[in-house]
Amino acid sequence: MSVEGLPMTVPAEGLPARVRIHEVGARDGLQNEKTAVPTAVKAEFIRRLAGAGLTTIEATSFVHPKWVPQLADAEELFPQVKDLNATLPVLVPNQRGLDRALALGAEYVAVFASATESFAKANLNRTLEESLAVFEPVVRHAKDEGVRVRGYVSMCFGDPWEGPVPPAQVARVCGALRDMGCDELSLGDTIGVATPGQVRALLTLLNERGVPTDAIGVHFHDTYGQALANTLAALQHGVTTVDASAGGLGGCPYAKSATGNLATEDLVWMLHGLGIETGVDLGRLTATSVWMAEQLGRPSPSRTVRALSHKDQ
Repeated sequence: MSVEGLPMTVPAEGLPARVRIHEVGARDGLQNEKTAVPTAVKAEFIRRLAGAGLTTIEATSFVHPKWVPQLADAEELFPQVKDLNATLPVLVPNQRGLDRALALGAEYVAVFASATESFAKANLNRTLEESLAVFEPVVRHAKDEGVRVRGYVSMCFGDPWEGPVPPAQVARVCGALRDMGCDELSLGDTIGVATPGQVRALLTLLNERGVPTDAIGVHFHDTYGQALANTLAALQHGVTTVDASAGGLGGCPYAKSATGNLATEDLVWMLHGLGIETGVDLGRLTATSVWMAEQLGRPSPSRTVRALSHKDQ
């Protein structure tokens, strides 16, 4: 699944030489599926993603099955993939989730915070301050165990209930997570409303508030078709970690206006065209997303997957 000589490589000044893709398809991409995806299919999906060259693959979430039934098999799934040659972050919503993850040997965990009160209440059933208070001992315990911690910050650019989100508000939450000990922050455009100017402004403010660019990842949704433009703005600022979902799978169960994540294939096509290394075999990745789409019974929303798989028919 490739087009010989394409994309044509034309480097641009001021961009990083290499980008690490934080693949979220197996967790964020599948969590909102209404029909249960068999554990064996999830495990094979993760293996194929690793085989395509992705080195960071978010595997699952140790959340209570009541809240995300699709990920109720975390204890069954993680042992099947944990020996892969890839880093496998897992989401932990609280101390109980962390304990479950540590018991299985997880070495990289993530907590999920909000930049707004409304989303904290909808997603976490707590106020913003209460949710941060819950995360503090979780992050501290993880760090004491030598585990790397990522802090997701949702609604960084807009909220379906509150509208525009002031950058200073986002910076305050990011600062709190860094103070707890989070090694990396992922800035989420949960409903896909950001534009490049907003991205640059927030990244600049975070730097001014003491958050280094190398501790920042970006997580864009493509609701308004802005995900790649926003990613390019982040790359121009120096960001080298970009979240994406194979085949463009995913959305957000607590934000109805949120559509799919940035498709990993679309991201890789752009990065390779810019001469930026990813370590990803686009053909193998596309084949993986075509296979996963078959398991789900519907075509992939990724434009690159559709274009490349169409050419092979």
